[in-house]
Amino acid sequence: MKTFSSSERAIAEQQAGVLAKALPWLLKFHGATVVLKYGGNAMTDQDLQRAFAQDVVFLRLAGLNPVVVHGGGPQISDMLQRLEVPSEFKGGYRVTSSQAMDVVRMVLTGQVQREIVSLINEHGPFAVGVSGEDAHLFTAKRRTADHEGERIDIGYVGDVADVRPDFVKTLIDDGLIPVVSSVGMDDSGDPYNINADSAAAALAASLEADKFVLLTDVEGLYANWPSTDDVIRTLELSELQPMLENAESGMVPKLQACADAVGAGVPRAHIIDGRIQHSLLVEVFTDEGVGTMVVPDGEGDR
Repeated sequence: MKTFSSSERAIAEQQAGVLAKALPWLLKFHGATVVLKYGGNAMTDQDLQRAFAQDVVFLRLAGLNPVVVHGGGPQISDMLQRLEVPSEFKGGYRVTSSQAMDVVRMVLTGQVQREIVSLINEHGPFAVGVSGEDAHLFTAKRRTADHEGERIDIGYVGDVADVRPDFVKTLIDDGLIPVVSSVGMDDSGDPYNINADSAAAALAASLEADKFVLLTDVEGLYANWPSTDDVIRTLELSELQPMLENAESGMVPKLQACADAVGAGVPRAHIIDGRIQHSLLVEVFTDEGVGTMVVPDGEGDR
């Protein structure tokens, strides 16, 4: 005979309460497309990697349509160093030679993407790896950078000029989870390294996603930076714009990605802490949520 202690019953009741509170959100977001930008420590810590994969599969089994867009800056830097390929940053961007671009493609599509796909597919045949070059998903245009008061060429670094999401939509319709690496190709067929935050925002807009979520290494946006006492829960788009001018360089692409996504019609953009296991599920399926949510003007109440 097996019996339950009072503490075990209390835990069971608490878990049941959490599941019951998730019901309205399960109903609201059934069939919703959620674009997830995956990066930071969540990509390098094994426990966080597995938790993220579990969360993505949970979203899929709960009736949502997750799409993962990933970068891989630390992995690229490590491989460049191991192969003794020169690499430097100017104007906040990695100067990417033709040789370095070969390494970028190898790492993003051949290593990082395969790891994410494998982790998700431990739970079933869901994930499919997609390069931004496939079927011209991302058409890139060369960009320059400001360095010491001058505009300089930084090699094979690009912005998203166009998105052709039909291939990704087909995968979603087939019940699959696209895992997209942030590389693209220009009209001449040359490959480009694209900032993953920007690529994810562009894809979210093109897919007319219901949510755009960036997993980062911070709790969210802080009300009185550099103080980290107060995290902003909800921020309207017009309130976000002034913050871009004072943000640290590492946060600028993330803030700009949220602004671009919401400005293009995505109803909600979220910056959440990828260092916390299952923060994604807390954001999607609880009343309180976590991190910072960016919304169109006039919709500031969470």
